[in-house]
Amino acid sequence: MEIRQLKYFVGVVEAGSFTKASALLHIAQSALSLHVRQLEERFGTQLLVRDRTGISVTASGAKLLERARRILKEIQLTEAELTNTVTSPSGEVTIGIPSGAARVLSGPLLESIRNELPRVSLKMIEGMTGPLEEWMAAGRFNLAVLYRTEDSVGRMTVLAREELSLVAPTDEPPFEDSVCLADLHAFPLAVPMRNNNVRRSVADVVAQHGCMLDVRFEVDSLSTIINMVIEGKAHSILAPSAVQKEAAQGLVRTVKIVDPVITRSVVLAVNPKDERSPAVSAVRKLIPKVARTLIENRHWSATAPDAG
Repeated sequence: MEIRQLKYFVGVVEAGSFTKASALLHIAQSALSLHVRQLEERFGTQLLVRDRTGISVTASGAKLLERARRILKEIQLTEAELTNTVTSPSGEVTIGIPSGAARVLSGPLLESIRNELPRVSLKMIEGMTGPLEEWMAAGRFNLAVLYRTEDSVGRMTVLAREELSLVAPTDEPPFEDSVCLADLHAFPLAVPMRNNNVRRSVADVVAQHGCMLDVRFEVDSLSTIINMVIEGKAHSILAPSAVQKEAAQGLVRTVKIVDPVITRSVVLAVNPKDERSPAVSAVRKLIPKVARTLIENRHWSATAPDAG
């Protein structure tokens, strides 16, 4: 039994007729009929019923169809694995990315993957940092963009460093360009849940300096938090990149937090079991390049890892 015979058989069944299958598979209808007949002779049973409306499968044909699809799928996967080389990586790569970083990084990254790694299929899952951390730890991603404090980066690749800001409604205080950490207590806040890395980073710095925050709302949705600020219902503490679009449109203002500045690192983590995958390695090398280009072109309000 030849692989192409299985391919032709499945093609005929899925097309619904020999005529349509002939056009889709680019093979003469007579040749298709011959291959199916050879299969029927080999198995000693009828596989297809032909009538005026097209074809239908017999009970034996249904069994072969199920097995043939599995076999062809395994062959496809095997070919992908064997041709997935360092020089021409291919396959699916899954990456988790926080909502804030996704607003500046996802579009350019997808464009770069399409142009530079055309055989790689990128599956991107966006979410808040708490769930992303848990899913990465559970091995659900090949790669993940995460947030870390300076002392907890470890072996992960630093993509950028961001300074957190107070995000304020346009017509409410503070109206200065900066606000001291000790003065943040004056502003009602809408912030992510406690398992969020940004929330933890702020809480750690606040606790170290004996300050207080007026947390009115805990919301695990970046878009909801931003809308609450726009509507004047609360302030928030976010990275400027998370609200670049709204700030540029004059919908919100970003006020730099000082004394001290709250800095976080945007890092790239890789699942240890995927480190040797050519496709994962290729995407892993491309992401820092995309991030640096965004920073240099001022499309990402952050600093490069080796800048000052």
